[in-house]
Amino acid sequence: MVRIFYKQGRFIQKETDLRELSHLENILWIDLQGATRDDEEWIETKCNVSFQTPQEIVEIESSARYFEQNSTINANSNFLQPDHNGYHLYPVSFMLRNNILFTYRTGDSKTFADTVRKMKVNAEMFSTGDDVFLTLLETRIESDADLLEGISREITVMSKKLNLEKKPNESYVLKISELLEYAMMVRESTIDKQRVMSAVLRSALFSDYHKERLRIILKDISSLLEYATFNFERLEYLQDTITGLINLEQNQIIKIFTVFTIVFLPPTLIAGIFGMNYQALPTSGKEWGFYFALLLMILSSAFILYFFRRKRWI
Repeated sequence: MVRIFYKQGRFIQKETDLRELSHLENILWIDLQGATRDDEEWIETKCNVSFQTPQEIVEIESSARYFEQNSTINANSNFLQPDHNGYHLYPVSFMLRNNILFTYRTGDSKTFADTVRKMKVNAEMFSTGDDVFLTLLETRIESDADLLEGISREITVMSKKLNLEKKPNESYVLKISELLEYAMMVRESTIDKQRVMSAVLRSALFSDYHKERLRIILKDISSLLEYATFNFERLEYLQDTITGLINLEQNQIIKIFTVFTIVFLPPTLIAGIFGMNYQALPTSGKEWGFYFALLLMILSSAFILYFFRRKRWI
């Protein structure tokens, strides 16, 4: 699908018929989402641009994430997209040429829908593709911030629940692992945008009029990274707390088994002594010998329990 956004008077209009591309004026943004190869070639011919291949878009080298060619700014970044397993990253390619923004993507994101909504509500704020590009970034940063705030709320709920129950289980460990994964994905995506935006800020092809706004976005990104680091620290602290509680529980179980072992050790010794097959034993052949040995076993166990209780070991 290809969407063409252009300004007509005071309003932002959308066109999906590529045959109208040659007749449109004041084009701001051409968005290619899962477009066919024929659509790509049509736009490349009409707009004198060249789209990267999907393999080139996902490359992680700095030279592949941002470069300038033929008076065109090319930038690639990763966006977070929710799915049935949580979130995953998908690449988005940006091109700025002749004040028109070109976006090439295979996935979908609420960020693009929110940006279109902002364009329609505040059409007077959009005069070139640079405005759309910056709005997309701002909207994406806001979404990442909301995701981090959601992670922070889940951490708070889990921490309070753990303080009440004081009995961690496997679900806590799995949940922390999941939240750590989400936080790392947000951090990875944010750092990627920070690197790309820093390169755009240094570009002579990018409008000086918009660079101050871009600096504000970079400050927001820095704040977001600090918040992500704070969430990492909270998760690590919660993970250490759960590990400590599990160790305490295991130590308590080992302690109980140790006490039982020591309590039954003297009776075992007494049974071994009185069970020896010697005629010289004082109780040998006596009717009360069994009861005497049994009494010694009970008294020895009772003494051990009293000693442990006195020392407050149990």
